[in-house]
Amino acid sequence: MEHPGFFDRAGPFSLGRIAETAGAELGPNADPDLQITDVLPLDDAGEGHLSFVDNPKYLPALAETRAAACIVAPKFVRKLPAGTTALKMREPYRGFAKAIALFYPSALKPRATGPAESGATQSGVHPSAVLESDVVVEPGAIVGPDVEIGQGTTIASGAVIGYRVHIGRDSYIGPSASVTHALIGNRVVIHAGVAIGQDGFGFAMGREGHMKVPQIGRVVVQDDVEIGANSTVDRGALRDTIIGEGTKIDNLVQIGHNVILGRHCIIVSQTGISGSCELGDFVALGGQVGLVGHLKIGAGAQIAASSNVRGDVPAGARWGGTPAKPVRLWFRELTILKQLAERKDVKIDQGEGGDGA
Repeated sequence: MEHPGFFDRAGPFSLGRIAETAGAELGPNADPDLQITDVLPLDDAGEGHLSFVDNPKYLPALAETRAAACIVAPKFVRKLPAGTTALKMREPYRGFAKAIALFYPSALKPRATGPAESGATQSGVHPSAVLESDVVVEPGAIVGPDVEIGQGTTIASGAVIGYRVHIGRDSYIGPSASVTHALIGNRVVIHAGVAIGQDGFGFAMGREGHMKVPQIGRVVVQDDVEIGANSTVDRGALRDTIIGEGTKIDNLVQIGHNVILGRHCIIVSQTGISGSCELGDFVALGGQVGLVGHLKIGAGAQIAASSNVRGDVPAGARWGGTPAKPVRLWFRELTILKQLAERKDVKIDQGEGGDGA
């Protein structure tokens, strides 16, 4: 059965209404009465859908989009394919934030329970929740409306399972963990204090202040994943944040919105993965690695601890350093720097000790 989603969609709205709300200018030959039914990413949008582009990295996707309309900066209007109407404005991301809020007003506020009062029973399990046999809900745990939990799963004390969350079989949700806006697979272990499904860090910055961008995606955690204590996984902005099968995440890891982790990745403690990064299968990130947004890390790549990655990494590569680079180049740089430092020390020692003191 298809999941019903976590947010109620308003609309449809006319293109004219959307342009007015966003503060955008309709392109030539635009039909202001055209009905728009939803907002979607460029590569998923089709007839009746609105999208946007603000980053030149996504211009190839813009050229192939089938969206009915797109919010763009004036300099990108000529990149639009035939059949896609332009909504022009200087700050497309800010305009898109207003458009999302028009379609999904409830996404502007955090919500762990349903649209009305929780209605939970004294045991903490909402009467609309569906629990298979041998599910254990420990004292103090909250299981919200329309939740589904599979056989053999344990929800530990203090955990909160939010509205419409689905959890598979033989999984474990640890003490004081919070799981909202998420679909969790089988044999998943989520340790104490983990937060899954909260807003991604999306703000359209501007001179008038920083406007919150509603985050209407989900988190999908596939089978046999383990997530360490006090780690956080933000839900997607438009598309899903995905944690691939068999991936193991250490304590105190931050995973931003729209991130896609492949199968059987290893993510070590205090690593931060910025929004919209994509990691292939069997990628390994050492402790305290930082990835800037929108990167692609190829399958089997390994990043040394404390590295800062600012560019795409090829499959199978081993990188390290700040900024990160292939390890042979990194080691060569470290060796040369060490040699230069030692030479300088020798000269200083000779100068200070030249009188025999």
